[in-house]
Amino acid sequence: MALDPDFKKWLEKRFKNKVKFNESMAGHTSFRVGGPADAYVLPERLEDLVELVNRSRQNGLPYTVIGGGTNLLVKDSGIRGIVICLAKCLKKITAKNAGNRSVMVTAMAGARTKALCRFAIDNGLKGMNFSLGIPGTVGGAIMMNAGTVYGSMDGVLDSINVLMPTGRIKKIKRENIDFSYRSVTWDEESRNSGGTSPIILEGCFRLYASDSTELKTEAEAILKIRKKRQPTSSYSAGCFFKNPESGKPAGQLIEMAGLKGKKIRRAQVSRQHANFIINRVDSSSGATAADILELMNMVQERVSKMFDIKLEPEVKIVGT
Repeated sequence: MALDPDFKKWLEKRFKNKVKFNESMAGHTSFRVGGPADAYVLPERLEDLVELVNRSRQNGLPYTVIGGGTNLLVKDSGIRGIVICLAKCLKKITAKNAGNRSVMVTAMAGARTKALCRFAIDNGLKGMNFSLGIPGTVGGAIMMNAGTVYGSMDGVLDSINVLMPTGRIKKIKRENIDFSYRSVTWDEESRNSGGTSPIILEGCFRLYASDSTELKTEAEAILKIRKKRQPTSSYSAGCFFKNPESGKPAGQLIEMAGLKGKKIRRAQVSRQHANFIINRVDSSSGATAADILELMNMVQERVSKMFDIKLEPEVKIVGT
């Protein structure tokens, strides 16, 4: 859908150098691939975000909200409509005592997950170390119910504030949030919002007083293990496939299928961890989204044929 000239003029006037047109998404995703967005906008305040969403709805323009672009694969054809990036706004993290040695930490959606972990450690608050090394922003981590072998968001999240497509801000308490593996949903009003998902603005996390030195020691050990086991220095989107509900994890199935190290042009199944697809970028070239998708399909077909298991992507695939 092409941008209406009048809407484009409004974007230019309203957001100035914070809007870019026909902007390649390769520079905004950890995979370093992706075609152009019709408009890429970096709102600086909540008021900017609300107005942008309202105007987009009024003009019938779809919008896609991203954070750090770390669990995202954008197709080579790009994204139509508006891409709204929250990584430059909604970054505040605060805390208040909640009694019984518990503390409520509120982190806005644009804050980096690692910043939330660091805040918790610095303030002697236990509960967030499970997410050490998880890239991206708090909003994305909540949407994905992000987790590791040490825990997941559903273990600490107490409530969220969301921006409804109508422009209303709504608080959703934990008891009204449905947590599942790598996803969250909530009440009927939010789910039936005209096909447009509400935008998470912030999450409130219940953490507990602990010793900052002990937390730091634990954090160093967790990060050391993660660096040893995962290709943290490569261009990827983290674990590519969800683990099956039972049986062996995705990475082990892929390795057993003989696909560890398998390449399609510049896309490769990591030799370090088979559930990572990496973009082997060098000074002259790199993978395309099509290369990564082709490799994804190959992995799915081989695992399905050998083990009768259909691996589902954990990475969010967007674009036309």
